[in-house]
Amino acid sequence: MKPADHFEIFLATAPGLEAVLWEEVKSLRFRAAKQVPGGVTVNGNWRDAWRANLKVRGANKVLARINVFRVSHLTELEKRARRVPWGDVMRRDVPFRVEATCRTSKIYHSGAAAQRIEKAIREELGASPAEDAPVTVMARIESELCTISVDTSGELLHKRGFKVVVNKAPMRETMAALFLRQCGYVGTEPVVDPMCGSGTFVIEAAEIAAGLQPGRERHFAFEQLATFDPEVWNEMRSAPAAEHPTFRFYGSDRDAGTIEMSRANAARAGVADLTEFRQHAVSDLVPPPGPPGLVIMNPPYGDRVGDKKRLEALYRALGETLRTRFSGWRVGLITNEGWLAKATGLPFLPTTAPVAHGGIRVTLFRTGALP
Repeated sequence: MKPADHFEIFLATAPGLEAVLWEEVKSLRFRAAKQVPGGVTVNGNWRDAWRANLKVRGANKVLARINVFRVSHLTELEKRARRVPWGDVMRRDVPFRVEATCRTSKIYHSGAAAQRIEKAIREELGASPAEDAPVTVMARIESELCTISVDTSGELLHKRGFKVVVNKAPMRETMAALFLRQCGYVGTEPVVDPMCGSGTFVIEAAEIAAGLQPGRERHFAFEQLATFDPEVWNEMRSAPAAEHPTFRFYGSDRDAGTIEMSRANAARAGVADLTEFRQHAVSDLVPPPGPPGLVIMNPPYGDRVGDKKRLEALYRALGETLRTRFSGWRVGLITNEGWLAKATGLPFLPTTAPVAHGGIRVTLFRTGALP
């Protein structure tokens, strides 16, 4: 397989969010988008891999699947790995590391598999392995089929490069983007988060509305590959943003430090003029001027705060505020406890499968427009 050819690109996400990521990828007109366990696959070339890193808000990683072959033992694995045209993809002067996973395969020792592939690359390409290498080669051996991929992202994609400070149990930007989409948000309405934490939902919503590309300011692993073209990349990254929306995005919290944190993060993201953060309790929440939109929040829940009676009172107060003041608004609420969602008294729609978040399985509870 030559690097100029089209190959399969895998965009990873949290299990349970594959369908939402597929919707986003389809909206960005990637070719042959297919929902698979753990993410979405598309067909494309290296420029498509760069574009996925730059534009897709919900993916955690973008992997370029550069070679596939059948293998049944370690000696054969090393032999086949030597035939991969590493020099067409990787640079001799850039260190690399290898990660391997083995499932239902005669090759069952992932560490030994990684060592064989590492040896093949080292001797065929001349590059040096290193634990902290900027380029990662990933091998998945399943039912005697070995898929060789290169991680084009590097650091996880929720690291946009803007959020310097976070609060306890922060919502990752990639997950926040998919929850926003799952609530029907596409950037054409205001968003309110009454428990804003470090401002993730508010900032992500503002960026979507303003057409700001999530990867616009960070670096990626693909910049260290032989296939990288800086001129093409700079042109791709400098695409103009959309016109700023006329509506705004609002966050509030009881904690003054949290509000300052959110304001600082919004300023670094370039959306300070689109966002407004205020310190007040949930009971003081009122709708902002203008049309109704989406209220979305990631409030405390059982495994994060021990006092369940206090939590139930908080959720009841939240539900009372939204039911009495936010007619016409939709609501999205993330929690791991169905009884807490029920305590709000809000008319939630049927839920989808829970999603792992910070070691806890959480569920998005959604409403239609409130009466």
